[in-house]
Amino acid sequence: MLEIQERFDTQGYEQILAIAGDRKVHITEALDGTDAIGYIAYSYETERTVVFDYDDGNDLMLCDGLVRSVMLKSAMKGIETLSFEPLDKSKLLSLYKLKFLTEGSTVCENVDSFLNACEHCKNK
Repeated sequence: MLEIQERFDTQGYEQILAIAGDRKVHITEALDGTDAIGYIAYSYETERTVVFDYDDGNDLMLCDGLVRSVMLKSAMKGIETLSFEPLDKSKLLSLYKLKFLTEGSTVCENVDSFLNACEHCKNK
């Protein structure tokens, strides 16, 4: 069964730590049993959450789950903006397809509204 869980150590993610500099990096992994099949690495700032990288194995549904997990955590902290800064800019294509970002943008604003939009669809 697939689970999305925050990881409380950063072993194996040294390259992302180097990119993040002095910012505290959080890692959330998608687990199939005990095997990590994807991850998302991010840092909370005062006004935004910065996503440094993610790996979804080219699975749009997994990408959706990973990003939404970070959106929910950000919204719970009162942070309304996600900024995506992957080194591999081709990763942004999945975010455009899923409508997390508008074409050409790297910033998702109004996270809480985005998460609540699904509630409105359910009633139609």
